[in-house]
Amino acid sequence: MYLKLAVLLAILSFHGQLTMASDPDPIQDFCVPNPKFDSLRPARFGTLQCKNVTEVTTDDFVFSGMKVAGNFSETGVAIIPVNPSLFPGLNTLGMSFVRADLKAGSVNPPHFHPRATEIAYVLRGSVYSGFVDSTNRVFARVLEEGEVMVYPRGLLHFQMNVGKKPATIFGSFNSQNPGTQKIPSAIFGSGIDEELLEKAFGLSPKQIEVMRRRFDPKSTVM
Repeated sequence: MYLKLAVLLAILSFHGQLTMASDPDPIQDFCVPNPKFDSLRPARFGTLQCKNVTEVTTDDFVFSGMKVAGNFSETGVAIIPVNPSLFPGLNTLGMSFVRADLKAGSVNPPHFHPRATEIAYVLRGSVYSGFVDSTNRVFARVLEEGEVMVYPRGLLHFQMNVGKKPATIFGSFNSQNPGTQKIPSAIFGSGIDEELLEKAFGLSPKQIEVMRRRFDPKSTVM
């Protein structure tokens, strides 16, 4: 009995470590990935070979790709996610960031980041912004230029440009690989069984087909 209890406690302890773990603390000043040894793929951020310190330059810690907006989607949103795959100097530092530009009236649809809390700073414009907690309570308001909002890790959040001019938001994450799950695409663009969607949302097959065409990740970039 005591042996079973010990094994159970060990399993629970190990599971707790896995579920509570975030980006590990660095064990050196920095680790700029060496492209000679590995590709900069997000799934392998934690296993990238470092450059020799003598080969690291100031340019490894400077990123210039956020000066202007990215490519706008048909929905009027342009997203530039910045992680070690674009900015090698971020590797092992436990952070990443994003630039989001929204045309007047456009929406960054409900989504969440499973591995990070986000802080969003409104550089320009007026943005209706908020998140929903696990009791379905909404915390939202219009943010004006210079204001900041935090979205707790794993909670659904959203933005909508409610002004008459374009809006720009800079977001920062406490993980170099926060992950992004967009709710509309996850539901209607992932291939979930049609019967389940009909029963869950009370939609007809025709309505589901319309939603699938709209949120197919292969044809929609957000």
